[in-house]
Amino acid sequence: MRALLKGAVLGLLLVGQMAQAATVLVVGDSISAAFGMDTRQGWVHLLDERLKKEGFEHQLVNASISGDTSAGGAARLPALLAEHSPDVVIVELGGNDGLRGLPPKQLQQNLASMIDASREAGAKVLLLGMRIPPNYGERYTTAFAKVFDDVAAEKSVHLVPFLLEGVGGVDALMQDDRVHPAVEAQPLLLENVWPALKPLL
Repeated sequence: MRALLKGAVLGLLLVGQMAQAATVLVVGDSISAAFGMDTRQGWVHLLDERLKKEGFEHQLVNASISGDTSAGGAARLPALLAEHSPDVVIVELGGNDGLRGLPPKQLQQNLASMIDASREAGAKVLLLGMRIPPNYGERYTTAFAKVFDDVAAEKSVHLVPFLLEGVGGVDALMQDDRVHPAVEAQPLLLENVWPALKPLL
């Protein structure tokens, strides 16, 4: 009887530990899906290693899909929130909206809805900003970049203004398509994200 009770107590402790394990959910596009490289070389996997190295017990779920837009992310998010019950949601979307010339207002609405849904599910949110090449015209590129600042201010969420800061436009750090960061750039992306993410953990 005593052995049974001891086993039950241990089982409850294990369940409690599992329930307490915090989760970080990354919802992004090809930049977070490690396009063009082994996923173990991508910045999200490097983040997982950083979490372990610094003693955080968070589980990291990378739900990023190459080619995804903010509309796609907003549509996928409710199921991801229900499945993973994340404590922190990192939103890295919008680049494909910009490359397709989609209306910035639409991007703003989608990001805002993702932030609202995440918070309603009890999660903190980190928004990763993006920029697009100047050949899209100054008016559009400015309006696009402003979306991330506006959403972050409106919703009072932590923001990394430009995920590719120090990487975008540097040939040695970009893949041949000049759109996706190379393997060498991945540690730099992590360094851009980490200072804004750490306070949320």
